[in-house]
Amino acid sequence: IAYFEWRFLRTGEELYRTIARRWTRIMAALFAIGVITGTILSFEMGMLWPTFMSTFGSVFGLGFSIEGFSFFLEAIFIGIYVYGWNRLSQRLHFLCVLPIVLAGFTGSLMVIAVNAWMQHPSGFRLRDGHAVDVHPLAALFGNSFLWNELIHMYVAGFIVTGFVLAAPYAIQRLRSTSPPTRYQRTAFTLPFTVAAVASPLQVLIGDWVGRDVATEQPVKLAALEGLAKTTRGPSEHILGWYHNGKISFGIGIPHLLSLLAFHSWNHTVQGLDSVPPADRPPINITRLSFQTMVGIGTLMALVAVVYLFLLWRRRTLPSERSFYAAAAALGPLSVVALL
Repeated sequence: IAYFEWRFLRTGEELYRTIARRWTRIMAALFAIGVITGTILSFEMGMLWPTFMSTFGSVFGLGFSIEGFSFFLEAIFIGIYVYGWNRLSQRLHFLCVLPIVLAGFTGSLMVIAVNAWMQHPSGFRLRDGHAVDVHPLAALFGNSFLWNELIHMYVAGFIVTGFVLAAPYAIQRLRSTSPPTRYQRTAFTLPFTVAAVASPLQVLIGDWVGRDVATEQPVKLAALEGLAKTTRGPSEHILGWYHNGKISFGIGIPHLLSLLAFHSWNHTVQGLDSVPPADRPPINITRLSFQTMVGIGTLMALVAVVYLFLLWRRRTLPSERSFYAAAAALGPLSVVALL
């Protein structure tokens, strides 16, 4: 939205303003939904996990405070932005979108920082069941999981937003028999290109995240892969069902799990047998969810590479209907992968 309004200020073309204004309605609706779900979540934290909150609230409470300030700043400027289209000068109206970008980043940064802390608690010591020697900044920003979670989540956000925004224009292209208008081409190209650039990058970032999980949370990795026993150079199983300590009906690729997790052909990978049964995560729902995400992510990256190659070679958008069918499908599929 900020980019298109900036383009409008630079060129004076009403096309860019029209796109920015239409997309603003989507942003406002999503923010309203976020208000409702965020309120429910706030009550959940206090009502369902009161001991957790009372014990560790002093450790990560700073993050929630900053998130709260960010939320109100975002709400104020979204209100000004939505109702200021014909009331503010064009330049001032554009400037009002910049605090939304900043507050959106700082607020979600804090949520991700608290999640990273929950993955790898730090910045305090436990004494008689109480958190002491608390260092909130170290807990939030000195966490080894923060940076890969932050980058992984933000790139995922650009992927989902890009593909979801582009999907209606792809459907419109499939339904129409006439050539696309300049509006349709412009509104499709920017979000789809952003998502297409981000999708192959996410493969590399996912590798980084996976190796951190393998090192810091080996039992989670064992659940993701359905690895029952600690094994040297284990296989990677695609699809299949975990039952009685083995993967049934899956396609096993020798040594691939060792390569993916540690970049080594014969590294020893810790299995579920390293912890008591009561401490093991649920296997199949975790594993199938993870494989669904990776499968859709791989599909998105492949479509993205083909799109970027054709765009580079032809200097124009692809015209094949199969491409727009894939673009339409990637909208909802990207949301599934995100979840």
